[in-house]
Amino acid sequence: MYEHLETADPALVAAGKLKRVAVDPVSRVEGHGKVTLLLDEDNKVQQARLHIVEFRGFEKFIQGRPYWELPVMVQRLCGICPVSHHLAAAKAIDQLVGVDPANLPPAADKLRRLLHFGQVLQSHALHFFHLSSPDLLFGFESEIGKRNVMAVLADYPDIGLQGVKLRKYGQEVIRMVSGKRIHGTGAIPGGMNKALTKEERDYLKQDIAQIVSWAQAALQLVTKVHTSHLPYYDDFATIRSKYLSLTKPNGALELYHGGIRVKDEQGETLVDHYDYCNYPELIREEVRSWTYMKFPYLTSLGKADGWYRVGPLARVNNCDFIDTPLAEAARVEFKLHSGEAMVHSTLAFHWTRMIELLHCAESIQALLDDADLLSSYLVAKGEKRYEGIGVIEAPRGTLFHHYQIDENDIVTKANLIVSTTSNNTAMNESVRQVAAEYLSGRELTEPLLNNLEVAIRAYDPCLSCATHAVGKMPLQLELVDAEGKLVDKLIRHSSGEFIHGSE
Repeated sequence: MYEHLETADPALVAAGKLKRVAVDPVSRVEGHGKVTLLLDEDNKVQQARLHIVEFRGFEKFIQGRPYWELPVMVQRLCGICPVSHHLAAAKAIDQLVGVDPANLPPAADKLRRLLHFGQVLQSHALHFFHLSSPDLLFGFESEIGKRNVMAVLADYPDIGLQGVKLRKYGQEVIRMVSGKRIHGTGAIPGGMNKALTKEERDYLKQDIAQIVSWAQAALQLVTKVHTSHLPYYDDFATIRSKYLSLTKPNGALELYHGGIRVKDEQGETLVDHYDYCNYPELIREEVRSWTYMKFPYLTSLGKADGWYRVGPLARVNNCDFIDTPLAEAARVEFKLHSGEAMVHSTLAFHWTRMIELLHCAESIQALLDDADLLSSYLVAKGEKRYEGIGVIEAPRGTLFHHYQIDENDIVTKANLIVSTTSNNTAMNESVRQVAAEYLSGRELTEPLLNNLEVAIRAYDPCLSCATHAVGKMPLQLELVDAEGKLVDKLIRHSSGEFIHGSE
């Protein structure tokens, strides 16, 4: 692997023999991040890092709030995947009112699933068509004017329009269930706040057959793109890793509720249908001084070997089958692509993302014929508890929400492990792989540096969601006057030591 490129030789740094190159900001991702390279005099890469430079302390400032506010409040983590946070929080507060997933009213369970399928559908469409398709259609080193969805709409109008309409439909599903396309309300403690009306259901049924057809076309497109650029697409940014995801008890792909499955690089199952309420025993997190994003790892394997990947590639690799026919046929074809038990190609995230897009479209189509969506039995009740854990498969991977409350129903502790956080080590490894294999020793140009961003975009990171503190995070505060002159500075190191700028 490429972990040796995480930190350059201190002697070279101290001697001033390395030059710094920065990609700042990383574009076409949600949130703010940058990549820095340290190069020697021969342009050989000595260090490569993905830095997450924003800090948003949701874990801290939701403390002191009543627990029933959480499903609405935590949506503000993100404007792209608010439903995922909404539902993960809802599953956690269900437990606080004594309702386990098995005891949720069938109508509430199916409405939440419909809402989540709409969320995953629109998010996958947004990422593939709006953010990543310019790289895939025009090339990784294409001219900068081509690297946007407007260029896709101009040169590939049918593809671009289908992407826009796929996302729109997913947003309409969200609107029908939760009242708004972004930051709506739906899930409440123990259930849902409303059913669908017959008119709302029929409205969604009008276009679902077309949506399934377009999802098939998107899958055919990404399959063609990937298989037309072999072995390059199999090798680019590719690393061998473990994979973590939820699955159903029968091993099927699951996006809303299931047990944790972990497989290793060879496809051997390390953990199967693990109760996610015991996740603190399975996963730990560490911090490093050069980024605000945490680094989760499997406790049993340690920091060096315990990192893993989550998201569409993990879910399709881990599951035994998909319970919708078109997506299952696509999964079988995908798995045959590799001579190994697991597909490790980082660019295969795009392929599996479109398999899931099709699965969501098929699942929505089936659910819209279910009469429970119109049922008025929506809320269950139980005995109060003081701790709740909700886990869901967000578009980008497994998402953990963990809350503790006091006797007054006030949140006293919160911990979030966001999907992108779990991919942190993997994204850094992919960045280092690209830096070492495709950039090192070459004269760096802007198109060439875009390769680093292509590697990151494959993971569809949501950087705003992923920046939460654990322990003592390093922090630097600067006071600047109206002319931009530095007046004062305060630095807190990860050790907790404070250094004043004048010291």
